[in-house]
Amino acid sequence: MPAIESLPGRFPIFPLTGALLLPGGNLPLNIFEPRYLQMVRDAMQTDHVIGMIQPSGESRPDGNPPIYSTGCAGKIGNFRETEDGRFLITLTGVARFDVAEELSVTTPYRQVAAEFGRWQHDLNPEPPADSLRGDLLQALSGFFELHEIEADWKTIETAPLAGLVTSLAMICPFEPNEKQAVLEAEDLNAQASLLTALMQMSTMPGAQETSSRH
Repeated sequence: MPAIESLPGRFPIFPLTGALLLPGGNLPLNIFEPRYLQMVRDAMQTDHVIGMIQPSGESRPDGNPPIYSTGCAGKIGNFRETEDGRFLITLTGVARFDVAEELSVTTPYRQVAAEFGRWQHDLNPEPPADSLRGDLLQALSGFFELHEIEADWKTIETAPLAGLVTSLAMICPFEPNEKQAVLEAEDLNAQASLLTALMQMSTMPGAQETSSRH
């Protein structure tokens, strides 16, 4: 992993509701909008870094939605161009960042000045305590049953807990604000605990009816 000082201080961002990238995670993306095709081209010619971040509200008069103050920087790994001109890429999460400033730019995509200081531990994370595994798997069983998700339980039960927490947080169908809460959780222990709580709450009696009313 790179040193925190080697990460760029500014880079393009890809605001995408419900898309969560975490350090160490891999996020496949299908890029087809012209402005984001240009973003990927430019990133490929520089440091390969794109910041994933979620919109935090409705679009402003300029057409751009406000964004949360924290996102995750990823490096472009796999890259393939399709016959119809789309880019299929995979972003590998490096470290979370705080938005210091959204920059005034002439590019069709947005760019930010970023600060990584609060998230230096992302480059060398402590694994979560294995004592968290039991509650997580129990909550996951109910969550998968609720959402009718098939799972390879042998693989899940033997997977390294750090990778399991990261993968589940990224792929499970949580609400955007819930995904943001996981992103901003301090470390893997906090993410595992929050993930467990979110799955437990979603399977409580009446949880689905309450969610549908909001």
